[in-house]
Amino acid sequence: MTAPAPTTVVFDLGNVLVRWEPARVWEQLDPAAVEAFHARVDFGAWNLAMDAGRSTTGSVADVAVRAPGHEPVAQAYVDRFLDTLAGPVPGTREVVEELGAAGVRLLALTNWSAELFERARPLLEEVVGLSAFEAVVVSGVERLVKPDPALFTRVVERFALDPGLTAFVDDSPRNVEGAAAVGLRAVRFTTAEALRRDLAALGLPVR
Repeated sequence: MTAPAPTTVVFDLGNVLVRWEPARVWEQLDPAAVEAFHARVDFGAWNLAMDAGRSTTGSVADVAVRAPGHEPVAQAYVDRFLDTLAGPVPGTREVVEELGAAGVRLLALTNWSAELFERARPLLEEVVGLSAFEAVVVSGVERLVKPDPALFTRVVERFALDPGLTAFVDDSPRNVEGAAAVGLRAVRFTTAEALRRDLAALGLPVR
């Protein structure tokens, strides 16, 4: 028996709707300083701590303590964060708009620093069209990050979702696996064209 089509789609933002390229913030810095920063600091873990609720001030202070002398590179990331947003991911916004026009419920769930998300909100509205979403759940506000099952469960409960009738779209395999583990119909994003095929296969109204 074929499963019914989802009635809700939850989208990730970074590298699904907007391109996130952190290296852009350091293009004007001394490459040796940037390389030394990455040799001493696990950027992914450092950034994820902000996504989980750590303040930007506290995060830069952490670098000053753990890797003295490298905090200017960390501060540059915070100060020039908007430069990491390199424009729309081609074609995805159109998919969102088609789904919305067809009456599909739309939510967003993103791993993002609460502070940096608010700074980026006006640009995201322009690039992504945040108003298309009923709500955007930001990990830094929730103090939980994907793929923690507790974050997915919180979204399901807050918005009274039926996991079996909810599609989830993310570019991270770990996040896709985490969503599937709590019963969401998870799709890994690669391109807008592939996304259209995957959503159509679930019975959603996309071209």
